[in-house]
Amino acid sequence: MADEIRGETHGTAPVPLSVLDLVTVGAGRTATDALRTSVAISRLAESRGYHRHWVAEHHSMPGVASSSPAVILAHLAAHTERIRLGSGGVMLPNHAPLVVAEQFGTLEALAPGRIDLGLGRAPGTDGATAAALRRTDHLNQGADDFPQQLAELTRFLDDDFPDGHPFRRIHAVPGPIQATSPGGVQSPHRPPIWLLGSSGFSARLAGMLGLPFAFAHHFSAQNTIPALDLYRESFRPSAVLDAPYALIGVAALATDEEREARRQVLAAALNMVRLRTGRPGLVPTPEEAEAYEFSPTEQEFIASWNANVVHGTPDEVRAGLDDLQKRTGADELMITSNAHSGDVRLRSYELIADAYGLPRGLPRP
Repeated sequence: MADEIRGETHGTAPVPLSVLDLVTVGAGRTATDALRTSVAISRLAESRGYHRHWVAEHHSMPGVASSSPAVILAHLAAHTERIRLGSGGVMLPNHAPLVVAEQFGTLEALAPGRIDLGLGRAPGTDGATAAALRRTDHLNQGADDFPQQLAELTRFLDDDFPDGHPFRRIHAVPGPIQATSPGGVQSPHRPPIWLLGSSGFSARLAGMLGLPFAFAHHFSAQNTIPALDLYRESFRPSAVLDAPYALIGVAALATDEEREARRQVLAAALNMVRLRTGRPGLVPTPEEAEAYEFSPTEQEFIASWNANVVHGTPDEVRAGLDDLQKRTGADELMITSNAHSGDVRLRSYELIADAYGLPRGLPRP
């Protein structure tokens, strides 16, 4: 399974490059527009040698249309042929493990050997929405039970509950049970599990289980190096990996001119200001952000937030990504380019590919 985890480096990139997609919706745009952009990004990423395209689960956020990763991934699978597709991630406490196993077994059947199952333990939303999703007010219980939920999900994916277990006769379909049925033939692939995190909990758990780890540097930069160190220190070789493999999500936006990059990231930062103050909405235009009167507190937040967004000309972004990879030792960089316009996002991935000399028009598998 390690071959399905470790990416291939292209051009002058120090490590494999991938895409993290929030399916952002800008003011004046629709979710349909955002989803069309996701398809265009996935096709561009595939043709230019990006390794994988992940979709993140979020809820009750008007500017983020990725509440149903499995549905979006099925759509992306129909429009691509080679690039790996996955969740970055599915928030496991929001779902029954059997349902996740069935959804990703179906995705694996649709796109054999191309599906990743990234799992997080956060709600991906606010507490009230999490309660609506989980039908309970005991939200901490879901996070605390994450190791047990993960073990149950893994059992469903592998169809190996022990004799006497209450779920022994329950099978996730599509899945391994089909291979043991009369006349059955089953795909040799099973979606590899990744653990996602923004602190030390999942880093340690991923290390102890010998699983690949994805860290959310794009919104928890101060914890990146401690979490990666903890993952590597905790790592125990497994049937999945014989050595640690960690990617980091990084916010990066490349534009043809430096000033335009500053305008775009300011708009994205204003969107975060509104989200963090309980006013989530569509991603504003750069013009709206430039006209907005930021309070001193908001200005401080903007400066702190944008300090961790690699942005500028393609050469500046390449230098920033190279420096980040050196500082963290990340095995893969997963880039999220957030902006009001889908065209700007698409152009950013293209410019970053150009900056690293990634190939054009890779042949079909």
